[in-house]
Amino acid sequence: MTGKTVEAAGGIVLRKHAGKLIAVVQRAKDDAWVLPRGKLKRGEKPIAAARREVVEETGHRVEVHEYLGAITYRAGGRPKVVLFWRMEADTESRHELMPDIIAVDWLPLKAAIRRLSYPLEKLFLRHAVARALKKRPVKPGKAGAGNAGAAKAGKGKTRPRKARSAKAVEPAKAARKRELAKAREKARAKELAKSRAKEKKKDKAERQRHKAGHKKNKSKKNKNKRKS
Repeated sequence: MTGKTVEAAGGIVLRKHAGKLIAVVQRAKDDAWVLPRGKLKRGEKPIAAARREVVEETGHRVEVHEYLGAITYRAGGRPKVVLFWRMEADTESRHELMPDIIAVDWLPLKAAIRRLSYPLEKLFLRHAVARALKKRPVKPGKAGAGNAGAAKAGKGKTRPRKARSAKAVEPAKAARKRELAKAREKARAKELAKSRAKEKKKDKAERQRHKAGHKKNKSKKNKNKRKS
């Protein structure tokens, strides 16, 4: 039987006005460097838990932005899923760190990846988050060209951007639900495969015992025949 999925949340936290410096924290219990994150309290929403954990573990107030994705793994024999949001932290620390955290460091992306203790978090930060941290460059001729043309024409107004269709932008809530459902399904499939493998091993051992017993009985009968 698989245990109930442990739900947690956290943030990829960048410091305001300090370039692309990312927060990593060091835990007291094992000295591991991790992304700021923690388990949800009873009845707490993931996004609220993510903000709370980040404030407690970094000491900085934060603004929460877009949902970035999730990582899943097993902890204490139970499946665990951790949801992450992109966040921006105030430049100055305003809160004391929680006792579970002994250090906070702000590092560039590559250095943050190297500092993290767990390969899964390194992979998540490198592939899922690196793209979100990069600003898309504006193509020459696009920026300012429309404004200049409008000014020459005496209009002085820029055209509003076209709204993206609902199909193109999936709500973050739906994405998070899919992540959780996927994590639970993965955990159930893993437990089922483990259970089947255990049953298969048990059946094999039973057949071997039966075969050994049959062979022993046959040998005993042949021995008795030779005596008679």
